[in-house]
Amino acid sequence: MAKKTKKQQEALKIVDRTQAYEVKEALEIVKKAASANFDETVEAAFRLGVDPKKADQQIRGAMVLPHGTGKTQTVLVFAKGDKAKEAEAAGADYVGDQELINKINQGWFEFDVVVATPDMMAEVGKLGRVLGPKGLMPNPKTGTVTFEVEKAVKEIKAGKVEYRVDRQSNIHVPIGKVSFDLEKLVENFEALADTLVKVKPQASKGIYMRNASVTSTMGPGVKVDVSAFAK
Repeated sequence: MAKKTKKQQEALKIVDRTQAYEVKEALEIVKKAASANFDETVEAAFRLGVDPKKADQQIRGAMVLPHGTGKTQTVLVFAKGDKAKEAEAAGADYVGDQELINKINQGWFEFDVVVATPDMMAEVGKLGRVLGPKGLMPNPKTGTVTFEVEKAVKEIKAGKVEYRVDRQSNIHVPIGKVSFDLEKLVENFEALADTLVKVKPQASKGIYMRNASVTSTMGPGVKVDVSAFAK
């Protein structure tokens, strides 16, 4: 394990590891504890009362954060004809079909999100073995397989984030940058928490929102009191 820097050791002193803080206070601590010489990403993590091995308890989707993530995503769209023109007009960074598929097969990955029109999925599906492991495969659940390419591109550029429960029942989502105003980080966190409550599977029993924490790229994790969201 890498040795903690002096700044990181100082940051740890600000945090009481045994305490779950209110959202605003937790994020205030994250901002204070950030010590890197770059604008660190702030991430929220939730532990949910679901069994991801069961199909009816898998959680996956996407939402637009009220204040975005602070990072502009590079968007690639697989589309033809009018839909390709629509994607370009909406601000997609790369638009095409077979030519882009060939490029990706040769190891090109200069993009963050992939959108595809449904009629392209037969071809795009062949990229599953290279896009899948990187989490880049378009999926109808996250709104990235759609004929509404203008809407998809604009939402991604506005700060759309994907959420997906992992094998340990956790969800990790970036909610902004350390440089964000505190209120904006709070609103992004609350919007994400509210969305996760709304998508609670009916099959989930017991406490659904078990715990949550917020952290910055290089900073310590800070526990959040989720009782307000634990419906």
